[in-house]
Amino acid sequence: MKLTFSIYNFVLLLFVFSTQAVVNCKKEVIEKKPNILFCIADDWGWPHAGVYGDHVVKTPTFDKLAKEGILFEKAFVSSPSCTPSRGAILTGKHFWQLGEGGNLWSTLDVDIPVYPLLLEESGYFVGSWRKSWGPGDIQAGGYDSIGPAGKIFPEGFGQFLQARPDKKPFCFWFGASDPHRIYEKGSGVASGIDLEAIELPKFFADTKEIRSDIADYYFEVQRFDSDVGAAIHLLDSLGELENTLIVVTGDHGMPFPRCKANLYDMGVRVPLVMRWGNKIVPNTRMEDFVSLIDMAPTFLDLADVNIPQQMIGKSLKPMLLTSQNETTTSHQDYVVFGRERHTPAQKAPSLAGYPSRGIRTKDHLYIQNFFPDRWPVGVPQGASHPMGSFSDCDGGPTKTFLIENQDDPRYKPYFDWCFGQRPAEELYVIAKDQFQLTNVANDSSYLSIKNSLSAQLLDLLMSTGDPRVVSSDVDFDNFPYRAPYELNSGE
Repeated sequence: MKLTFSIYNFVLLLFVFSTQAVVNCKKEVIEKKPNILFCIADDWGWPHAGVYGDHVVKTPTFDKLAKEGILFEKAFVSSPSCTPSRGAILTGKHFWQLGEGGNLWSTLDVDIPVYPLLLEESGYFVGSWRKSWGPGDIQAGGYDSIGPAGKIFPEGFGQFLQARPDKKPFCFWFGASDPHRIYEKGSGVASGIDLEAIELPKFFADTKEIRSDIADYYFEVQRFDSDVGAAIHLLDSLGELENTLIVVTGDHGMPFPRCKANLYDMGVRVPLVMRWGNKIVPNTRMEDFVSLIDMAPTFLDLADVNIPQQMIGKSLKPMLLTSQNETTTSHQDYVVFGRERHTPAQKAPSLAGYPSRGIRTKDHLYIQNFFPDRWPVGVPQGASHPMGSFSDCDGGPTKTFLIENQDDPRYKPYFDWCFGQRPAEELYVIAKDQFQLTNVANDSSYLSIKNSLSAQLLDLLMSTGDPRVVSSDVDFDNFPYRAPYELNSGE
C-alpha cells in the first residue's frame, strides 16, 4: 500500500507540475507584448487602394492585409497637413491642442507625451525611417537629435531589426516619402497605367494632363505598397509576423487641388488597415468612424502601458479583439478635424493661415471657416510663401492647368471649386454629393441639421480647449514658419 501510495503521489505531483508548466507557458504567450509596425505614406489619401474600389492603382500588399485583418472604411486625420497630422498621431491629441505644432513647418513641445517614447520607457525597442514627425524644427521644441518617433535608421527596417536586442518587443515608424511630390512626369504611363481607366474626382477637368498627373501619383502609391510588402516579407522570414501589429495608412489626402490642406473627404479621409495574426478576425470591414489620433492610445493599450490622461484619442483595442462570435464593439459615429496655417499663403507679409474646423457624420459634412475673407488655398499672387500663387496647393500639372485655363468657360467651374473663396459655413449631403461640391448651408430645408452639427462641433471644440473658441494665448497665425528658406518681404 505504501508503494502504491507513493506512485500515486508521484503521478499526482507530475500532473500538477505539468499542468502548471502548461499554464505558465500559456501565460507567457498571452503576456508577450506585440511588435508594432506603423507604415505611413506621405500624401496618400482615400480611396486610392484596390480594396476600396479603385481598379486602376495596384495595391496588392494593402489589399492582402485587408483580407487578413481589418479594413477601416471611415478613417480620418486630425488635420490635412503633414506636421499637425503627424503630431496628432504621435500624441493622441487633436492638432489644435499642440500649440505651435498645429501648423506646418513648426515644432513639437517635448513635454507632450508621445507613444513611441512611452513604449521605449516600458521596454520596447523603438526606431523610425525617413519621415516621421515633420516637417519642422523638432529641436525648437526641446528635443535633441532623437525625435518623437525614436532614433532614425537611415537604411530602413532591416537595419533596425539587426540592431534590435534579442526578444525585445519593437515599435517601428515606417515613414515613406511616397507619394509626395515632385513626380517624374510620365512615370505612371511608362509603368503601364491606363489613363482612360482612371476615375477622376468631379472637381477635376477631364484632360490628358490631369489624368497623367494622377497616374504619376498612382505610380508612387504602388511603390509605397511594394516597400510595405518587402517589410512584411522580412518580418515573416524572421518568424515575427504573427506577433506584429501591422498598420498601414497615410497622413492626409493626395497633393492635388481640393485634396491636401482641405477639409473635404479627399483631404482628410485616408486608407487604414490593421493586421495582427489570428488576434484580429480576418476580412473585417469597420464602418465606425476612427481618427488617427486613436493610434497612440491603441498602441499603448495593446502593450499594456498606461495611457496619459491628456490623450484625447480612443483605444481601438476592444474593436480589434472582438471575436468572431461577438457583436463588433461600437467606436463612434462622427469625427472632427480642422486646419490652421499650412503655408503663409495670405498677402505678404502676413503669416496668417486659413483656420477651419469640420465634423463628419455618416450623412453630412459641416465646415466652419473662421475667416471667409481670406483665401482658402492662398492669394492668387503676393503671398509670403515663395511659391506665390495659391501656395497652399502643391505645384504640379493639375494645378498649372487649372490656373492657366481659369478664364476658359469650360474649366472655370473646376478652378473655382479648387481655388475660389468659400463662405463661413459649408454643409454637404454625402449620399447625394460624394465629392462635396454642392453647399446646402443656406438651404432652409437643412437649417436644423446645420444648426445641430454646428452646436455639436462647438461643444467638442470647447471641451477640448480649442484656442479658436476659448480664451487662450495660443496664436496660430503668429507662430514662426520654420521652413529653411526666406519668406517674401512683400515688396
